[in-house]
Amino acid sequence: MAEDKESAEAIVSEVHKKIRAAFDVFDHELNKTVDVREIGTIIRSLGCFPNEGELHDVIAEIEEEEPTGYIRFEKFLPTMTKVLMERKFRPIPEDLLLQAFEVLDKQKKGHLELEELTKYMTQEGEPFTQEEMEEMLSAAMDPDKNLIFYKDFVSMMTVDDPR
Repeated sequence: MAEDKESAEAIVSEVHKKIRAAFDVFDHELNKTVDVREIGTIIRSLGCFPNEGELHDVIAEIEEEEPTGYIRFEKFLPTMTKVLMERKFRPIPEDLLLQAFEVLDKQKKGHLELEELTKYMTQEGEPFTQEEMEEMLSAAMDPDKNLIFYKDFVSMMTVDDPR
C-alpha cells in the first residue's frame, strides 16, 4: 500500500511541476501572480481545452473575492491540479473534429471555402471573434487555393494524447 501512496504522490508532484512551469512563463513580475487574461493560455498549454464558459468558471473559482486582475499561484495550483488529475477539458479526438468538418462539407469536396467556414464559425454555436477567425485561417487556409483542406487542418490541430 505504501508503494501506491508513493506513486500517487509522485504523479501529483509531476503535475505540480508542470503547472508551476506553465504558470511561471507568465509570471513576469516573479511574484507568483499572472494577469487573469493569461489563464486561458496557461490552461491550454497544459493540454486542457475548456470552452469560454468553462474557462470563466475556473477563473471565478480562483479569482480573489475582490478581483484584482491577477491570479495568485497558490489559488491556481489546487484548482489546476484537480483539473489535470480528473482529466477535465480534454481535447476533442481527431475523428470527431473531422466529422464536424465533413458535416459542413455538404458536397463532400474535402475542403471548405473561406466564406463558408467564416459564416459557420462566427454565426453558430460559440462564435469566434474576428481575431480568432484570422488566427485560425492563417493556419487553416491553403494560401495557393484559398481553400481550407480540413483533413490537413485537423491533423495539424490534433495531438496524440501522451497520457
